Amino acid sequence: MLLHLPTSVSEVQQHIAEGALPIGGATLVWATFQRDGFPDRAMSLRNLPEANVLGPETLGSAVVLHRIDDRVPEVLRRAAGTIGTGAVRRAATVGGNIVGSTLRCLLPAALVLDTRATVLDAAGVYETDLTELLAKRPVLLSLNWRTPLTSGYHKQDSDPGGPPPFVVATAVHAEPDGTKRLRLAVRDGYEFLTATAAYDTDVDAVLHAVETTDIGGLPAAARDLVRRQVTEVLSAV
Repeated sequence: MLLHLPTSVSEVQQHIAEGALPIGGATLVWATFQRDGFPDRAMSLRNLPEANVLGPETLGSAVVLHRIDDRVPEVLRRAAGTIGTGAVRRAATVGGNIVGSTLRCLLPAALVLDTRATVLDAAGVYETDLTELLAKRPVLLSLNWRTPLTSGYHKQDSDPGGPPPFVVATAVHAEPDGTKRLRLAVRDGYEFLTATAAYDTDVDAVLHAVETTDIGGLPAAARDLVRRQVTEVLSAV
C-alpha cells in the first residue's frame, strides 16, 4: 500500500483523482484491511495545515482526539474524552470518527453546535452541512461552528462489545434575532435524533416542546436522561 501524506489542498485533489483512500487515524480500517486486503493507495491528512486547525470555533479533521481540549465547547471536549481508550484517542482522528465510523461518537456534539463542514471534492473546497457530508462523503477538512452560550454531554456506561451506549448532547445558542435556542441530539443505538426548542426560563415548557419531537418516542429511561440533561444545561444559561 502506498501512503500519501499531502501538504496542500492541490495535492489532496491529485491523490483523490488517482483513487487514494482517506484513512483518518486508521484505528477502524486497519482490521478491515488485514481481513479484506490493503488498497493500492491511501491518504492521511496529518500533514495538511487546513486539516489540523484547532480553536474556539474550528476543528480540523486530522486532529487526534486526545488533542481536543478546552479551546472547544464543553460538549465536544467531553464527547472526545469518552471515546475508546487513551491509546485509541492518541491515534483516532476527528474525520475518521465522524465520516469513517458507524458509531460517530462526535456527531451528537457536532449536531448541537449547528456545525458546518469544510470539505473537498474534485471540484474544489466548499462548505456544507453534516447531512450532506455523511450522505456524499467528500473529504472532510474541518468542522466549524458558532460558540454556544453553554453546552452539556452525557454518555451512559456500557459493557465492552455491547451495543453503542446512549448519548445526550445539548447546547444553547444566542440567535441573530436576539432569542435563544436549545439544540439537542441523542444517539440511540446506531440512530441519531435531534430536536430544537426556543429557550424559556420555564423548563417544563422547553421539555414539553422537546417531547413533541421524535425524542418523545424514546423509551422512558432514555427520556428521563434527556430531561435531566436539558434541565442541567438550561440552568447554566
